[in-house]
Amino acid sequence: MNEIVIKTNNLTKKFGNFTAVDNITFEVDKGEIFGFLGANGAGKTTAMRMLCGLSHPTSGSGEVAGFDISKDQEKIKANIGYMSQKFSLYDDLTVGENMRLFGGIYGMKKSDIKTKTDRILNELGFSAEKNTLVRELPLGWKQKLAFSVSIFHSPKIVFLDEPTGGVDPITRRQFWEMIYEAVNDDITVFVTTHYMDEAEYCDRVSIMVDGRIEALDTPKELKRQTNSQNMDEVFQKFARTATRSAD
Repeated sequence: MNEIVIKTNNLTKKFGNFTAVDNITFEVDKGEIFGFLGANGAGKTTAMRMLCGLSHPTSGSGEVAGFDISKDQEKIKANIGYMSQKFSLYDDLTVGENMRLFGGIYGMKKSDIKTKTDRILNELGFSAEKNTLVRELPLGWKQKLAFSVSIFHSPKIVFLDEPTGGVDPITRRQFWEMIYEAVNDDITVFVTTHYMDEAEYCDRVSIMVDGRIEALDTPKELKRQTNSQNMDEVFQKFARTATRSAD
């Protein structure tokens, strides 16, 4: 039986009279690449903030890495990684300093931080850039570095919020190779993206519309159910029913 690492039951978030997330229920298995899709205003960012322990639900329940999202926010934060669509490292620190900083934040030993920093930079081909200020790196390099830092402490789950926005197709493919490697290391990946070709790389995909999950299945099955040739067609068929336009 698969181990469930994310579970929600009627999870809801309201802001006054506005329901941003409307009774969503789903589960994510350990080792999955789970695509969390939705147009702007669908509610996916609000839902992700609740799952990451950054926002309290109005009603319903959820568990992430075995911890209650309403009661155990700090424990959740210690067991997940997160990478936002906006670059999240410190521009005025070097590559090595960023890695030491985040390793320390997650309570890693200094010796482990040094060993892992050297290994990751070697794997990325960034060893010569260890003392380079992050602001001087090309965008694609920054994104790959940010992902490496988000899983530096070997979290159970990593949340990726549109991680490949603005990078070229070759770098996007390299980024997804890194995601596959993370899954091989038993890290579950929860990812949002606006690139529908990337949705094809996910094990399962959910599609949110106006705060609700309107579809959830494998890309192959979603294409079959909607008689679509690709995930872009699938997404458009659901997204065009939306009535709101901003998270």
